[in-house]
Amino acid sequence: MKKSLLLLSLGLFAVTQFAQAGDLTGVISLKGTPPAEKELSPIKDDPNCSVSYPGALPKTKFYVVDASGDLADVVVVLKGISAPSTGASAAPVVMDQKGCLYYPQILAVQTGQKIIVKNSDNCVHNVHTVPKANDSQNLVQMPGGADLTFTFAKPEPFLKFQCDVHPWMFAWVTVVDGPYFAVSGADGKFTIKNVPPGKYTLEATHRKLGTQTAEVEVKADGAAQNFTFEVK
Repeated sequence: MKKSLLLLSLGLFAVTQFAQAGDLTGVISLKGTPPAEKELSPIKDDPNCSVSYPGALPKTKFYVVDASGDLADVVVVLKGISAPSTGASAAPVVMDQKGCLYYPQILAVQTGQKIIVKNSDNCVHNVHTVPKANDSQNLVQMPGGADLTFTFAKPEPFLKFQCDVHPWMFAWVTVVDGPYFAVSGADGKFTIKNVPPGKYTLEATHRKLGTQTAEVEVKADGAAQNFTFEVK
């Protein structure tokens, strides 16, 4: 009887915590002028890739910032919260290869969450992961070939994906051991949903500009926290 009451109490506590959970939102801004992006000039020498660019060649996208100074591709992770990964049951994240580039270039997943890699190009690619904490993989993907599936068991920031056939092709995946994270969009905004009330550390990381942290208190109606990165 006592055991049943304990389990019931724990269940009610969990339900109450979820019912009170709020969204943590914010905007990432960039102060200063970022370095000029570089043209991916090797594309012009590859007929399979250059056909996608009859005009100007694409450039690197290390600093994706809009006219208002809002910064994309910043990985925001909530620290100090105990929550198991739900990656095994989470919806897969899709990464595509189009025009001999990876889309998206920056993304984040949970440990155990599937990454589905597609090849929308009319040429062969090899998807080569270059991790530091996880196991490396190197798989060939033919044009029109089956999708490839990747999962990672250990948390790791900015795990590199590359194509050895086309050496300008890169993407970076941050693997988080829990569901409380986001990546800022083209408007600089991010949302971490259903955060239980409490005090936490929020960590925002840009691959070129480093990491910032802020102490936040999330209440039942959520919380907001902005970050400003500066180009020096």
